[in-house]
Amino acid sequence: MPLTSDFGITVSGTQTKAGDLSTPSDVLSWRRGVHLESGTTAGKADLRFTDTRTLAASATEDLDLAGVLLDAFGAALTFVRIKGLFISAAAANTNNVVVGAAASNAWATLLNATGTITLRPGASFAAMSGSADATGMAVTAGTGDLLKVANSGAGTSVTYDIVIVGASA
Repeated sequence: MPLTSDFGITVSGTQTKAGDLSTPSDVLSWRRGVHLESGTTAGKADLRFTDTRTLAASATEDLDLAGVLLDAFGAALTFVRIKGLFISAAAANTNNVVVGAAASNAWATLLNATGTITLRPGASFAAMSGSADATGMAVTAGTGDLLKVANSGAGTSVTYDIVIVGASA
């Protein structure tokens, strides 16, 4: 089934400083985006996983990128390349969401085997490959396919949204 995807990161803002007769300003409008058509080569993706997930206090989970996650229609997804990863911690969380550093078979292409990203309540993280990149972020089934997500503390659960877009070949 065909998949087209658009991702983007946008930063905008206006900085001003009051002067005697005027208020000078500096306006920033910066955007980077990627459009992917359906397929498995450069500028293409054919798999997408989306979910809102909750982890109990102090809990962790390993998201298996090669054959365990299901798409919106219940089909198993086997990512060979990740083209976009987006994770957002719920603003209502008390604890942080920590991403990365699975104990075994860690998906190390993005964060190395031991790297992590800590998302405080309300924080988000995005990584995307360029449209000319045929490789993306490689997944190696059985040895490099587990994306660990953890609740940083005890006492309360955490909720996070995740979107993964990638290719099956």
